[in-house]
Amino acid sequence: MGKNPVVPYILIFALGIGLIFFMSLYGIPQQKEIAGSDDEATEEGSKEESGGKFDAEAVAQQKCITCHGENLEGNVGPSLHGEDKDKDALHEIIKNGKGGMPGGLIEDAHIDDMVDYILSLK
Repeated sequence: MGKNPVVPYILIFALGIGLIFFMSLYGIPQQKEIAGSDDEATEEGSKEESGGKFDAEAVAQQKCITCHGENLEGNVGPSLHGEDKDKDALHEIIKNGKGGMPGGLIEDAHIDDMVDYILSLK
């Protein structure tokens, strides 16, 4: 009788499952540290490298294009171009969300900057 060709695949499968299990045990104690590094990266991503000013365009490209489209001309969410928009209404939507859009994507201190950027889109 010859060797069973399935045995190496079973061994690789078992090794992979074991590796995933032990890697998850290693990562569980580091959850808070890993989550904290994501928050720091997000805060750094919302500021320009020179001077630490809020860059609304960069933040829009990072947080808004998923729903509003690559050029913010609409996708799942509405277009942010060319319509007469009420500044107070935009402020309220960015702060609290509307429909499928969650609130709190932009820090309160930068909402007015984001509203000004949206109003500047043509």
